[in-house]
Amino acid sequence: MQAIIDRRLAGKNKSIGNRERFLRRYKEQVKEAVRRAIDGRGIRDVERGEDIRIPKKDISEPVFGHGSGGIREVVHPGNREYVQGDRIEKPKSGSGGQGGSGQGQASDQGEGEDDFVFALSKEEFMQVFFEDLALPHLVRTQLAEVPEWKTQRAGFSSDGTPNNLHVVRSMRGALGRRIALGAGKRRTLRELEDELAACRRAPLPADASDRALALAHIQALVERIELLRARIERIPYLDPIDLRYRSRVRVPVPTSKAVMFCLMDVSGSMDEARKELSKRFFILLYLFLTRHYEKIELVFIRHHTQAQEVDEQNFFHARETGGTVVSSALVLMEEIVRARYSPSEWNIYGAQASDGDNWHHDSGRCREILSEKLLPLVRYFAYVQVAEEEQNLWEEYTQLQAGHRHFAMRKATSADQIYPVFRDLFKKEGTKAA
Repeated sequence: MQAIIDRRLAGKNKSIGNRERFLRRYKEQVKEAVRRAIDGRGIRDVERGEDIRIPKKDISEPVFGHGSGGIREVVHPGNREYVQGDRIEKPKSGSGGQGGSGQGQASDQGEGEDDFVFALSKEEFMQVFFEDLALPHLVRTQLAEVPEWKTQRAGFSSDGTPNNLHVVRSMRGALGRRIALGAGKRRTLRELEDELAACRRAPLPADASDRALALAHIQALVERIELLRARIERIPYLDPIDLRYRSRVRVPVPTSKAVMFCLMDVSGSMDEARKELSKRFFILLYLFLTRHYEKIELVFIRHHTQAQEVDEQNFFHARETGGTVVSSALVLMEEIVRARYSPSEWNIYGAQASDGDNWHHDSGRCREILSEKLLPLVRYFAYVQVAEEEQNLWEEYTQLQAGHRHFAMRKATSADQIYPVFRDLFKKEGTKAA
């Protein structure tokens, strides 16, 4: 019988296997609990764990029960009253710990079964949160200047570390070496043993001198046989030259170089509520990108009448006001793309959040910049309007949807709409929005 012992470390969570099976089994309930948790969280509380509740009826296991009637044989341990062949009456309703009236009383008193509470860790929560999202049209454009490397098997080598030792291949080589080195000696040994056996079966000559020669010949055969056996036994069972190690080589793999441009309106028409909605959208985008794509760059652009490239801290926390010229952000984005991110080498994405208010003559220019300059360069561009009224910018952007499949626009007017809009914009290709 073969026994397999799993010695992999499970960390602090000793039941990691059961935990993963539980998450797979109750995937829909967990995803629904995550959606409910997101709606009630603040911006800074998005990235943390969560205690989720699953109704106990959803985790009940199917059981087999005996039907009424029939004859059954049951062994009752510790029985002092009945003997074999006695008939045991069925307990009356209401008596015992499992009677119907007992449960009825519990129900009348307002007591019921509690829901099952399950604590999701921070990593598990974010994994469920972004499970079915992805950047659309992400392709490998060109091998990066500093390529990523991966190891792959490359046969066997005669040197290596003990943990890479291939036991079967080593023993096979050792067996072949022993056969090759001892084949000639064993053939000679068999011939000498056959000759010795023939000499011993033959009768000794009557003449004393001939008899002495025959015995001397037999003795010589015995000595040669012993010498050959000693030489065969001295062949090592396992020699260092027999050892074979798994060989692995590092090969370069093409990497996807991607950059996401985040454009946010911070003008005077964007009140604090709308700015909070925009920040919610970009925080979800930021968490999604940094957790799913190791090799991705983020460019943050804030704008009012003028656009400015800022860092992450200023993008999410700085406060500014002023007029609105949306085209300034689009122009700056194009300048940065031309200067630092060649479309032949980079997957370029853009996400813009605004309330739609813009200088009237500038909205048409925004459409022209997107249509003629930016959309031919990017793989995907998403626009989120954090206001319900459709102003001139929304009307201009609407004209782009028919001719550009990689341009999408949605509205989000309350905090509970941010997550559904985000999922709709960045759902995996070929899947439906939740």
